[in-house]
Amino acid sequence: MTLTALPIFVKLAGRPVILIGSGEAAEAKRRLLERAGAEIVDEAAQASLAIVATDEPEPIVARLRSRGVLVNTVDRPDLCDFTLPAIVERDPVLVAIGTGGVSAGLAAALRQKLEAELPADLGETAKALHAARTELRARFPDIADRRRAIGAALAEGLGSDVVARMRAPEDARLVRITLASDDPDDLTLRQARALAQAERVYHFPGVPTAILNRARADAPRIACSTPPEVPGPGLSIWLEPGA
Repeated sequence: MTLTALPIFVKLAGRPVILIGSGEAAEAKRRLLERAGAEIVDEAAQASLAIVATDEPEPIVARLRSRGVLVNTVDRPDLCDFTLPAIVERDPVLVAIGTGGVSAGLAAALRQKLEAELPADLGETAKALHAARTELRARFPDIADRRRAIGAALAEGLGSDVVARMRAPEDARLVRITLASDDPDDLTLRQARALAQAERVYHFPGVPTAILNRARADAPRIACSTPPEVPGPGLSIWLEPGA
């Protein structure tokens, strides 16, 4: 499965962004750009990004694109080089939800769900991990061990006491998952969590890519016909189809 767009976070503080248009939609984008610290300019200015909120955006978008400017056009995903996600903010943590411009309503509903589920002090957890970097490097010199320790502690809870809860990573462990179907939505919560935390994923040939994509992006996917005898350090997963 390919990405329809690459999600990135762009630092706009002090940088020019073109904003063209008026009305409620344009003002909403203006407020968002101001929160990001952008310098809002008109079409004549030099900038790398632009937002267009007009009834007839086509000629404006054509002019901007001819200058190499990346454009977001309100309510016109076909005229967007980038889209603006719904945001959940737990400073310094930012969670962005995008639908590729297909449904702003769905993105908003997901944002509301995450607002209710993510703890209010999640930013304090991020700050605690940042402050403990030197300590964690000393406790876990190997980067893979450090990542496993952080992942295991966060799996127990997202509170800011995460550093105090860290312990030495487990020895090699293989979790066997028998799939109920080819649909990733049929994974149990425990199975989905194990996939998200695994260091590597061993899988029977033919396991759907949609399920493998539930694992971490940096976890190797290893196709084989039988579970490994020596899976490697940390948590490994063996995925096999159901009977």
